[in-house]
Amino acid sequence: MTLTVHTSFLPHLDPDATLAFYRDTLGFEVRNDVRYAGMAWITVGAPEQPDTCIVLQPPFADPTGITDDEQRTIAEMMAKGTFGRIILATTELDAVFERVAASGAEVIQEPTDQPYGVRDCAFRDPAGNHIRFNAV
Repeated sequence: MTLTVHTSFLPHLDPDATLAFYRDTLGFEVRNDVRYAGMAWITVGAPEQPDTCIVLQPPFADPTGITDDEQRTIAEMMAKGTFGRIILATTELDAVFERVAASGAEVIQEPTDQPYGVRDCAFRDPAGNHIRFNAV
């Protein structure tokens, strides 16, 4: 049996800021941009990985029905940057850091050699998601 990652989800609050970050700053291609009832579902991915996607979705658009208490909890976690996170990989960590920092994204960590053998850096995207970049 073979399993691969196909799609991952991250919440967003502002579709225009989200597009600017993922498309313009990170260089991901937009694969789908669905707008419905004042909400947006934006699918992006690296051009080199056509079968792997990130869907940037409204945080409260859940077909199972998120309660008001759950919405408050999600909003609080997004504000703290503890709700959504993803790790991306790059062969050019310093260049990625400079490009993302120049975009005005909030820096969480500058490029660092971690004691567990990874060199990485981290930012928050426009919705507060923790975006970590690992050197490969």
